[in-house]
Amino acid sequence: MKIECIKEQLEEALNKANKIAGKNTTLPVLSGLYMEANQNSLSIKATNLDLGITVNVPVKVVEPGIVVVPAHIITSLISSLFKDRNITLNTKEQILEIKTSSTKTNIKTLPSEDFPIIPEIGDDDVFSIPTRDFIFGIRSVIYAAAIGSIKPELSSISITYEGEFLVFAATDSFRLAEKKIRVKKIPNFKQILVPQKNALEMIKIFDRADEYISISIQEHQIAMRSEGVYLTSRIIDGTFPDYRQIIPKKTSTSAVMLKQDLINSLKTSLIFSDSFNQLTLRLSPVAKHFELESKNSTIGESVHKLDAVLEGDELSINVNHRYFTDCFQSITTDSLSLSFAGVAKPIIVTGVGDSSFLYLVMPMNQS
Repeated sequence: MKIECIKEQLEEALNKANKIAGKNTTLPVLSGLYMEANQNSLSIKATNLDLGITVNVPVKVVEPGIVVVPAHIITSLISSLFKDRNITLNTKEQILEIKTSSTKTNIKTLPSEDFPIIPEIGDDDVFSIPTRDFIFGIRSVIYAAAIGSIKPELSSISITYEGEFLVFAATDSFRLAEKKIRVKKIPNFKQILVPQKNALEMIKIFDRADEYISISIQEHQIAMRSEGVYLTSRIIDGTFPDYRQIIPKKTSTSAVMLKQDLINSLKTSLIFSDSFNQLTLRLSPVAKHFELESKNSTIGESVHKLDAVLEGDELSINVNHRYFTDCFQSITTDSLSLSFAGVAKPIIVTGVGDSSFLYLVMPMNQS
């Protein structure tokens, strides 16, 4: 293989592929990038057996060929070449020679025949969605998924097509996030569960991609294509919790406030948070008081009053402040609403005037 390419284009492609390359010490080839030059294009592939990626780069192919090189080594090397714009890659036996106007480097290659095949999903039932919407859907709920759970379905992002919406949901059984994205009709779309760690990589890979992303789904794989990048991910075989059953049908107390006011108040309260991250919310609609209280036996305590429109019964309830605040990034409106159905019932957090996002957080045991 011998190619000539532009440093910036190669570096961008390598950075994407390097995110997926595996760290499996029992299969060293997974730590490599499979590079195939053909017809004025360089195809760079990486896989960790859970995710697979192919990135295509326009190059001048002098001699077609295939080589597998350690992902970290070649990515670090190309990133370190500050002054050079044009790069030549040339294979000589088990060596990849990388030359610029001022440097010459040799990297030992890995056996290409051992590299796993990345599944190519056909074009049947492909649908397109604005990339920004798809990534925002994942980003709006991913923090609510469990990390390293023994139940794979709790460590996943559920994606379902319901009428005019693609519905993203995640839960770790302590909180739940749901985001609805309006889309065009999607034929034959069934609910899929994407592993949380794979969804994180999707955000990194496609966060700045083209305007639209093409998606295709088969029995155990989802494939996405945009801007010369093709990504496949394993789909979890499991049943996502029927979370609609736990959403309270009636509420007894509600509060509406400016999101930024609540965020600012929490900055003070969280200084005095204890090891359990406990935050007490006190609502008194009659007295028109909404207070945030945090206590730490070794530091002190803080009570912060907040301007809010309150309705319903008086209430004092404890929440995990981290679970409570995680959802604010997903609320795009200036004001938010807190709805309470009682001391032992989940708290509902929504953006005022925005029905596309719903967040539930379970209260802590009252002390």
